Amino acid sequence: MNKDLIDIRELSREEIDELVDVAEDIMLHPEKYAEKCKGRKLATLFYEPSTRTRLSFESAMYELGGSVIGFSDAGSSSAAKGESVADTARTVECFADIIAMRHPKEGAPYVAANSVSIPVINAGDGGHNHPTQTLTDLLTIHKEKGRFEDLVIGCCGDLKFGRTVHSLIAAMSRYDNVKFVLISPEELKVPENVKTDILEKNGVDFVETKSLEGAMPNLDILYMTRVQRERFFNEADYVRLKDTYILTPKKLQNAKYDLSILHPLPRVNEISVDVDKDPRASYFRQVRNGKYIRMALMMKLMGVD
Repeated sequence: MNKDLIDIRELSREEIDELVDVAEDIMLHPEKYAEKCKGRKLATLFYEPSTRTRLSFESAMYELGGSVIGFSDAGSSSAAKGESVADTARTVECFADIIAMRHPKEGAPYVAANSVSIPVINAGDGGHNHPTQTLTDLLTIHKEKGRFEDLVIGCCGDLKFGRTVHSLIAAMSRYDNVKFVLISPEELKVPENVKTDILEKNGVDFVETKSLEGAMPNLDILYMTRVQRERFFNEADYVRLKDTYILTPKKLQNAKYDLSILHPLPRVNEISVDVDKDPRASYFRQVRNGKYIRMALMMKLMGVD
């Protein structure tokens, strides 16, 4: 495995499987891992708002017996004075053993990783990559379904700007007999490079549709996403598209009894709160899974047995 994790495609299928196996063992035997990172420090450098990702990283390190330093707002760091990402990373390297970075600019974690000798984990860079969210999604799929193969995965909502969707497609395209149903309005379709460089290149079966209800009966996984205001340049376009797909109990009437509904969160209104009571709603279990997969990842990158 590389020293850093910037893009999910840096991980081989075997490395993903290993991380999922370790995360599932942590779930079963947390006491075995309680002091694995004793004396080690995680630096969380979050230049963008985050709840789940930042707290997940922090709780992961604490449960491994380590400690956490860092910032959750670029305004409270020297970035507000104009310090470069590279210089911030070099400074933090003096105090920490591993860095988790979220940044609005694509490529910023890559710059940090090339500037330091300690591991850097990309915790989200603009609309580009969010590999630990993808690992969270993969662990959730494996926990819910018991496999990665032979699945029909529906991705619904913002498939153009949704970095989590792009990364999930890249990861799941490596497994056998996986089919994607891409559900979105015309303006938010999956980018052409994702279709050509990942789906078509790997011979993965996929269809594009505007109808969530029409796709529902065939799905094993439904991956919902929000339409992200922060990715739009035009407020009018955001307002016009933000309510395109809202999942309700009625829309689930024709779904499989063992459908798993995932969402990277935060949710706005694209999943009705009434769906939360449905046993097929997996998105809060998904949040919990994020802690365990990040525990497994940080141990691996730091060379902890």
